[in-house]
Amino acid sequence: MKHSFFLRKPKGTTETLILFNCFFNDEKKKFVYSTKQSILPAHWDFENRQPKNKGKGIANNHTSIAKTLRKYTDEFYLFQSRCSLGELKFDSISLKEHFDKTFGNHIKKSSFFEVYDKFTQEKIKLKEWKPSTIKRYSNIKNLLLEFEKAYKYKLNFNRINKKFYTEFTDYCYEYKNHYTNTFSRNLGLIKTFMFWATKNEYNFNMAFIDFKKPQKVLTREEALSLEQVQEIHRYSCKTESAQKIKDIFIFQCLTGMRYGELKRINKRVISDKKCIVLKEEKNSKKQEREIPLSIIPYSILLKYNYQLPLLSNQKQNDAIKEVIKEIGYTHDVEFTRTKGVEQTTFIKPFYERISTHTARRSFITIMRNNGIADKTIMSISGHKDIKTFNMYHQVDNTARINAVNKVFSNF
Repeated sequence: MKHSFFLRKPKGTTETLILFNCFFNDEKKKFVYSTKQSILPAHWDFENRQPKNKGKGIANNHTSIAKTLRKYTDEFYLFQSRCSLGELKFDSISLKEHFDKTFGNHIKKSSFFEVYDKFTQEKIKLKEWKPSTIKRYSNIKNLLLEFEKAYKYKLNFNRINKKFYTEFTDYCYEYKNHYTNTFSRNLGLIKTFMFWATKNEYNFNMAFIDFKKPQKVLTREEALSLEQVQEIHRYSCKTESAQKIKDIFIFQCLTGMRYGELKRINKRVISDKKCIVLKEEKNSKKQEREIPLSIIPYSILLKYNYQLPLLSNQKQNDAIKEVIKEIGYTHDVEFTRTKGVEQTTFIKPFYERISTHTARRSFITIMRNNGIADKTIMSISGHKDIKTFNMYHQVDNTARINAVNKVFSNF
């Protein structure tokens, strides 16, 4: 088996690591290992894959670097010979262990999850992540730990390869019952970590770059029509607690606000123009946005003295379903979920498909169906990405019927 050396950043202008590499045909895997030696690309002989030793651009320490690289070559052939005699199995894992032991790198070795913890701690200390992002990466760690245990697949950087991708895909779809959009998001988060680990020289296995995220699927979600929102608003709930749940839901339907943003409402954020002036929480770089208050949401704020009676998001989700059921929206609806190329159809009562997010989706759908410009709606909802914004618009039957009648009524 042949081997060679190459530079980590061959086109750079600063010193870069020299990496040892070879290819294991049986594993169909490229083995890459850091020599811990650095050199300027201008001092490297790219044709012979070694430091320049004559002519211009010779590194001052080229002799010591060349000596170290020869040690790697000698140890490579020595270990290969020992394996050919049947003493050991010659594969990427055993070669790495031999190099670690010979060159002392095993002392500095960090496990996969130790590095993952360093990654998350750095991001938290640098204040780069919102609490929701911190929680998301914590969930990914738990997901990988569960995968490791369920599929008996011990994770290290050398094993993040095509086999991992295949087994992890199967685990997410079959074992965890995840759908395409969830799997795509989680795989993207794992790749973000792997890029960080590579940049910080914990990982030299680049197989993860070929992991393809499936394209996200636009799934049908429920959105209420203006008439339905009016009917829900007019309904008198049987209990005071249910009435509070309904008021919060109507407030969202008529403002388009995220449920998590409601806790930030108080009298101080209401302008003279009866607008909620809100600083974007999900992206601190965004400007403040103004959310106009029509008569009903403003009256709801007055009713509760500018302090909306909020539950946790999950409790609100559970409670609003019961309110919508009480009002009488119990008819069945169909929706689909996708796993790869497989699509499954489900049937549920309409009220079970309602959540706090339905209110935000309904606001956008109603505004769009009434001809309000996307730019205006997005300035209220806080969307900057038109692709994400489009996912909130659900074309209902009324809009379809009106569109067809408008065009063909005089045909």
